[in-house]
Amino acid sequence: MTTDERYEVNDLVWAKMKGFPPWPGRVSEPTVQLTKKQKKNCKWIFFYGSNNYAWIELGCLKPYFQFKDTLTYSHKGQSFKDACKAIEEYISENNSNEGMRNGLSDTESRFENLVQTETPIYRPPEKTKKTSNARNASVSQNPVKAKKRPSKPVGSTSNGPKKDKPKKPRLNLRVGQSSSIPEVLSNVGLLNNQNNHSSPIRKNNTLLDRPEVVMPEVEQIDISTISKSLQNKEISASPLTFGFIGLGNMGSGIVKNLLESGHKVVLWNRTPDKCEKFEEFGAIVALTPSDVVGGADITFSCVSDPQVAKDMVFGNCGVLPEITKDKGFVEMTGIDPDTSQDICEAILNRGGRYLEAMIQGSKKDAEEGNLICIAAGDKSLFDDCKSSFDAISASATLIGDVGVASKLNLILHSIKAVSLAGLAEGMALADRANIPQNKVLEYLQKTSLNCPLLIEKGKAMMENNFQTNQALKHIQKDLNLSLNWSDVLEQPCPVMANVNEVFKHAKRLGYSDHDTSAVYIRTKF
Repeated sequence: MTTDERYEVNDLVWAKMKGFPPWPGRVSEPTVQLTKKQKKNCKWIFFYGSNNYAWIELGCLKPYFQFKDTLTYSHKGQSFKDACKAIEEYISENNSNEGMRNGLSDTESRFENLVQTETPIYRPPEKTKKTSNARNASVSQNPVKAKKRPSKPVGSTSNGPKKDKPKKPRLNLRVGQSSSIPEVLSNVGLLNNQNNHSSPIRKNNTLLDRPEVVMPEVEQIDISTISKSLQNKEISASPLTFGFIGLGNMGSGIVKNLLESGHKVVLWNRTPDKCEKFEEFGAIVALTPSDVVGGADITFSCVSDPQVAKDMVFGNCGVLPEITKDKGFVEMTGIDPDTSQDICEAILNRGGRYLEAMIQGSKKDAEEGNLICIAAGDKSLFDDCKSSFDAISASATLIGDVGVASKLNLILHSIKAVSLAGLAEGMALADRANIPQNKVLEYLQKTSLNCPLLIEKGKAMMENNFQTNQALKHIQKDLNLSLNWSDVLEQPCPVMANVNEVFKHAKRLGYSDHDTSAVYIRTKF
């Protein structure tokens, strides 16, 4: 019996891969594609627990039953225990009482002749190095067979002939052919653990096990309930009428607090249905952004990105035609300094007043009236908005001329994004190393890194709960704006650039509208 014949299909084995303990597996029949590319002195092994396959050298295989007692307790990881449980379930299902011979199952009987000696280790034949004299002697004795040694290619550093690399099997699915993804990947060898980073130990971290992208449920805002923060504030509502454009995650909470604090509000939103609940509580719904400015003294705009902000001003039915010297316009959208300057110039040219009021905080902060407002621009307009800022924020400050607030806002959001990416990688690393993630957060709270943001997002990552408080696409937008701004200043920001790519990848995976904590999915998988 040759070495290659010692193991047959369906034999149970311990398979050793480099970097991992011996793992329970089963000799399997390779597909037609893999048989043509079969590796020498290897067997196609199915790994229990991870359900992956790989070519394993014969020298790295041991009979399962012979070494069961020795190796079962060699590794204490939960994934290893699950794999041992899976192979035992397979044995109990496939070996009935009628198939037992002499107290051994059919599978165990296959190895009665193997238990006497350990599986031999395959070693390639040693290459004997001939001396120059010996080589010359060999050539002289066989002049007919002597061949001219091929010249070494230019730039080559190889000391021997170049080996032909086996071509990778092509994934070829015909129209109408149905096949499951794991089956197809297995057939072409893409689940070969020797060629990728997936392993039988971390079965939950393979790409195919990535959580399905499910759009987070949009929690309906409760307008009838006044937040405790707003109740503790003594606000005297301004007699002016305030317009508001945009009822997104932040805008809805802001308008709620404006109404509950007694302010008069005129609304417009791209989706009219969102305005209905506010209309029931006294808001006036306008048909266009232009109508909002026409019916209000001061108009706030809080939309998704700089382009939409420009559309609200310069676009069809935009606010610009209605701007007069007695009108004020407050831009609350997270925008770049250049966009803010463009809008400011257009408003001032019409005789109006302009203020950029950047907001820091989450959806929850907006609903509770605990935002941080950083304003820049016209001081008289800032003073006229004081009662509204008191209603929606815990702090509102005027810090300078137009552009300063938008720049500071981008810097703060960039720092936040870098922190979240670092937290996500740390949580993913802990999961990979079988360190409880709750312990990471527990000790994080005991250090100088303890802050509400990291603890809140860490819990969301641990629970895979990515209910949107701040959309991932918005913080990636701010990262991109910061990098564009840094290019203008010729200021290198390599860390920020790498983090931007991480968030972009998370968006590509389908997590744009999820919370910023969903960047954890990108780092884990």
